[in-house]
Amino acid sequence: MKVLLLYEYPASPSGLATQGDLLYRGLAEMGVDVRAVNLQSSVEKRWYYDWFKPDVVVGIGYWGYTPDIILHPQSFGALAVPWLVADGYIANYQEVLNSLPLILVTSNWVKEVYLRDGIRDDRIEVLPVGCDTDAFVPRTKQDPRVSNIRRELGVDPEEILILTVGGDLASKGGQEVLQALAMIDKEVPAWRYVGKCWPQARTIAQNEQDMQLAKKLGIADKFSLVTDIVSRNYMPYLLAASDIYAAPSRLEGYGMLQVEAGACEKPVVSIHAMGMLDTLVDGETAYLAKVGVENRIGESILGPEAGYEEKHKVIFDPPRIVDYRADVESLAASLLKLMNDPELRKKMGAAGRKRVVECFDYRLVARQFVQIIGKRLGLT
Repeated sequence: MKVLLLYEYPASPSGLATQGDLLYRGLAEMGVDVRAVNLQSSVEKRWYYDWFKPDVVVGIGYWGYTPDIILHPQSFGALAVPWLVADGYIANYQEVLNSLPLILVTSNWVKEVYLRDGIRDDRIEVLPVGCDTDAFVPRTKQDPRVSNIRRELGVDPEEILILTVGGDLASKGGQEVLQALAMIDKEVPAWRYVGKCWPQARTIAQNEQDMQLAKKLGIADKFSLVTDIVSRNYMPYLLAASDIYAAPSRLEGYGMLQVEAGACEKPVVSIHAMGMLDTLVDGETAYLAKVGVENRIGESILGPEAGYEEKHKVIFDPPRIVDYRADVESLAASLLKLMNDPELRKKMGAAGRKRVVECFDYRLVARQFVQIIGKRLGLT
C-alpha cells in the first residue's frame, strides 16, 4: 500500500501537524510506503500524484480543509480519505463528504458532530491521534532538564505546578481553572499556575484579559503566562515539570496534550465532554468536571473559508452547541483532592500512563489505520 499524507509538512509544533507526523512515523516504521507533503502545496502534491501514484491520499484537518485535502487529490484521480477533527459544527461540504468511501475522525464526539450535521454514519470510522510514548515518559523533578524548566517558570521546589498548554489559555478552560484555584487557595499547599500559550495576534488581548481576571480574583502573584515559541522537543520536559495538567477545554475534538500529560504520569483535570470522554477515564486517569454551560448559536456569518460566498448567513435550527464551560465548583473540588494528596496524584498519573501506552501509542494508531484501510477499502 502506498500512502500520501497531506498535513502541515514539514511539521510545526501544532496539534494537526503532530497528528500527521506521528501517523507518518508509525506507518514508516511498519514498512508502509508512505510520503508526506504540505496540504497547501498544489505543485508538490501534483508531483506525488504523478510519480508516486498513491493508493490513498490521507489529509489531516477539519471540514474546512476540504478543497486542499479532498477536492484537490480527487481532481487528479486519487482516492482521498480525510482524517478530521471538528470545530463544533459542519457548515458546508456535506455532499462532498458523503460521496467519500471513508472518513476518519479523531473521537466519538467528532463523529457525533458530523452525524448531527448530515454526514452518513456508514462513512465514518474513529481513529485516535497517536502519542509518542518514548518521548513523553515519567521524569523526576531532579532531572536537570526538568528542574531547569521549573526554575525558569519561577516555581519553587515545594510548590505544586498546575499547567495548561494551548494556543491561548481561555480556549483550554484556563479562566475556569483560575476561578477554581481562587476558591480553594486557602485550603491547599503552595501552588503556581502557568499557562503556556502560542505567540500570535489573537492571544495578546486574551492574555491581558486572563491576567486581569487573576488580579480580580486576588491570585495574580501565583499565575503567569509564557508565550515563547517552543518545539516539540521541549514539551515532554515541560509536562514533566508539572504536578497537575489542567485543561477543561471549551472545545476539544481529541485532547492531545491531555493524553501526552498522561503519558508523563501526570494526573489530568478536564471536562466531562467531547473528545476527553474517549481519552480520559473519570476518577481513574483524570477528574472530569461537570459541564457548567453549553453555549449555543442560532446563526452564523461565513465566507470562502467555509466554502461559501462572502457574508453567507447560516441558520441553525435547532441552535448548535459551539463550545462548553466547565462547572467551576466541580473543577475546584477535583483540584482540591489532587493538590492535597500527593499519593492520589501518583496513582492517577500511573493509571494515565498505562492507558496511553495501551491505547494511544502512535505505533498502535498506525496499525489501526492499516486495518481500517484494509477492511474498508481493500488496500494492503
